[in-house]
Amino acid sequence: MKTNMKLTAVFVPDEDGGFIAYIEEIPGVNTQGETLDEAKANILDALNLVMETRRTLAKKELKNNPAPKRKYIREDIVFA
Repeated sequence: MKTNMKLTAVFVPDEDGGFIAYIEEIPGVNTQGETLDEAKANILDALNLVMETRRTLAKKELKNNPAPKRKYIREDIVFA
């Protein structure tokens, strides 16, 4: 099964030059760039960093507070 996920990147020209960028659907994914191309590259880096950090925090939380004594399935999913 192929799944496509679309997110909305917003690029706002800054008064002092360059662009401010953020992902509309995911709070905390924001960055900037001197050019639009740089801002586009940086927003992908920011998205990856936020997702990696959230994954690390979730694993730490699970380790400190194990799931209830019932069977469950955890698996990675990839959005293309």
